[in-house]
Amino acid sequence: MSTVLLVEDDPDQIELRTLLLESDGHTVFGASTAARARELLGKKPEFALLDLRIPSLEDGFAFIRELRMRCPGTRIFVLTGLASAIKGRPEHSLVDRVLQKPFRHELLASLLRTAALLLVAPLLFAATHGFSLDHAAECAATIEMSAPDAVFAEVHLDGKPLAHIPVFAGPERYRYSIHLGKLAAGNHSIRLDRSASVHSLTIQQPDPAVLEHAPILYARTSTLGRFSDVPLLMYAERLSEQRRPYLQYTVVFSNEDGGTSTRALMARWGRTTDIEHVYRLWTDHATIQTRDHKDVVFTGSFEDKHPLLIVSTDNNMVSPGSAGPMRFRPVPILVDLSSASREKVMDDDPVTYRVAAQELDREKKLRPFGKVEGQSISDPRNYLYVEALIHNRDSRVAFRARLDGSERWYSSHLGKLDYAIERSGWVRSTIELPPSTRPDQVAELAAECLVDKNALLAGMCRLDAVSKVFLLRGDYRPGPPFFSVAKSSELPTGEMIRWILPLK
Repeated sequence: MSTVLLVEDDPDQIELRTLLLESDGHTVFGASTAARARELLGKKPEFALLDLRIPSLEDGFAFIRELRMRCPGTRIFVLTGLASAIKGRPEHSLVDRVLQKPFRHELLASLLRTAALLLVAPLLFAATHGFSLDHAAECAATIEMSAPDAVFAEVHLDGKPLAHIPVFAGPERYRYSIHLGKLAAGNHSIRLDRSASVHSLTIQQPDPAVLEHAPILYARTSTLGRFSDVPLLMYAERLSEQRRPYLQYTVVFSNEDGGTSTRALMARWGRTTDIEHVYRLWTDHATIQTRDHKDVVFTGSFEDKHPLLIVSTDNNMVSPGSAGPMRFRPVPILVDLSSASREKVMDDDPVTYRVAAQELDREKKLRPFGKVEGQSISDPRNYLYVEALIHNRDSRVAFRARLDGSERWYSSHLGKLDYAIERSGWVRSTIELPPSTRPDQVAELAAECLVDKNALLAGMCRLDAVSKVFLLRGDYRPGPPFFSVAKSSELPTGEMIRWILPLK
């Protein structure tokens, strides 16, 4: 079936595991030391099964780095009784799977079979894609990938490491665009390493006005070795302040480890991702959003015209910097959000909902419907998503929904004023409903105007539109919007407006 390099300092383990693997049809090359394993790299194994102590942990880490460099297409499985020793280290991002000993051979055999299926993909990681440019230009590559497990794929441009691409677990193909920088005329090549299938790879030369200033983002140190707070996509907006135009770059992260709680995110923002602007480019200076959501003048370094930023806080604020082994170069999507909430970029790239839900599950932030367990939420597919244009004056807005045949009203803010929306403009919120609720079961929707905590007595809410209401489908994609209203209404605090939805 496959060629396997087995590196284990226990000769008895090598003999036993070799017999089991050969009985599964694999060709096995065994080594009990790192020195012998290096000699066998010339065999270009499809898989490497490694103990970490060969004989020391540092020997194991050094061999992982060398193996990844010399054999970029090899799938690396670490088999160890010291799984915690590699977590948080840069080498963790270089391997495909860590298995804690002891484990049943059936598990390893199943993983090898699954990974081997990727070897017949149209284009393999470690394959090289060549292209030629007639003239120097800012370029981007769009890569369609899939992987059985979440991994970070490393991209090499013209033989040098360029950046990483997050490849998310699941059967669905994921499309990711990466900016390559300004390239000279002539021949170039892209090589992609790691355990994922590349189904297509195309080169584009987009309008450089937005692309040439796109930030290069370095991963936060605390996320190394963890598939957490991943930058899913970047978008750009042309905005102005006091008639001074600027270009704003914003990143959608898969979640945030600190800052706003998951329950509050769903109530006030209608999603569990973290959406933060990271870079603003003015005609005469640039700013970044750093700790405590403060915008400060950027004084850091550039790569060409690309600012180098490192995620530096648990709620994904940034600082100038280029430290760390993992960096991202997403291509910014130019959008106009004057008539929609910024969560629209997630609707346009709906895999973001699935990836965010997977992270909630990994980080144990999900709980059964209707229960209260700290700041956890239920399955995101249990929520009704509401987008609206509102204006608050000493007030906050919350949404409610009632199902057909029920006298109960469900609320977005859960009766907690802090969870109601205090900002003005296009907003998104969610209301938790019983699992498997269908659109035709939503009988009524309401908007409630609440007194802001800083107001003395009263305030005023203006609701200009509810642009769409939807539920997530089973595959986490937004379902078709089934309600909207464009009539403007003003509400004093303490009052509520409701709409009766047509039952279908």
